[in-house]
Amino acid sequence: MKILVTGGLGFIGSHTVVELVQKNYEVVIIDDLSNSDEKVLDGIKQITAKDVQFEKIDLRDRGAIADFFDKHSDVQGVIHFAASKAVGESVEDPLIYYENNLSSLVYLLKELLAIGRTNFIFSSSCTVYGEADQVPITEEAEIKPALSPYGNTKQIGEEIIKDSCKAYPELNAISLRYFNPIGAHPSTLIGELPIGVPQNLIPFITQTAVGLRRELSVFGDDYPTEDGTCIRDYIYVVDLAKAHVKALERLINQKASTNYEVFNLGTGKGSSVMEVIQSFERISEQKLPYRIASRREGDVIKAFADTKKANQVLGWSSETPLDDALLTALRWEKKIRE
Repeated sequence: MKILVTGGLGFIGSHTVVELVQKNYEVVIIDDLSNSDEKVLDGIKQITAKDVQFEKIDLRDRGAIADFFDKHSDVQGVIHFAASKAVGESVEDPLIYYENNLSSLVYLLKELLAIGRTNFIFSSSCTVYGEADQVPITEEAEIKPALSPYGNTKQIGEEIIKDSCKAYPELNAISLRYFNPIGAHPSTLIGELPIGVPQNLIPFITQTAVGLRRELSVFGDDYPTEDGTCIRDYIYVVDLAKAHVKALERLINQKASTNYEVFNLGTGKGSSVMEVIQSFERISEQKLPYRIASRREGDVIKAFADTKKANQVLGWSSETPLDDALLTALRWEKKIRE
């Protein structure tokens, strides 16, 4: 069975491709390489010992999408990762995010409906909840006004899919709202490859640890949390990738309760920035230089998942402790700096 993975050379996409191939799916990747590297394909092939098809396509080009499906009309499911994804960058340049994240989604859904291939997994985010009233956050939590254009594109993306599922009963979709993916494949053949200054905490930590950055910036220590720093739910990327396969199989096997479902993906445990730093110092056996910086626009105070629905309905749970996930991130960082 052929599965299309858009953004399949990105961080989460590449790990999901590996899990799919290891489950004997035929995978074809679309990526525009704007925030990824074609060398990731070599890592995927080394891990799986199989060839994976790749097409360099910008999903804002509807004609290119149509041409792709002319060639790959046998695609049976789509996992859609392709999107710009940095909160801070989206605040600085929102139009790039609205164009890239939303027009590509609309064009992709239109082409899928045209060929009648409609098993669709959407890479969503816990940012859709904004600053939640209660934690852990359930799927029934109020969707509040987004705190960043990036978060807003995920909210609007979900609305586009939900409305489309209502209008087109043949469309079957699942939105996966994940929290903070971290780590790297245990083989150290694929991992997170941020371009320029990292926007996410863990690659900034690992780059600081290997001397690429002088120090880590902790954005605010005056939040209403135990140690004053923001709290997030850090989930190991391989665990997260496995959830995508579970969700896809739920659609393929027609197990979904409705033609649009939503699941949170996280560990169910929140860790503050300072707790992550302490965990990293423990596993790396080194002190991490950091400084307290001013708060960053768009950051919520506290977000971690209620994972009961994913545990019970998808039959999936996160298995990897924070220390172990951080160790894979450090090993990956050292490997790519060799």
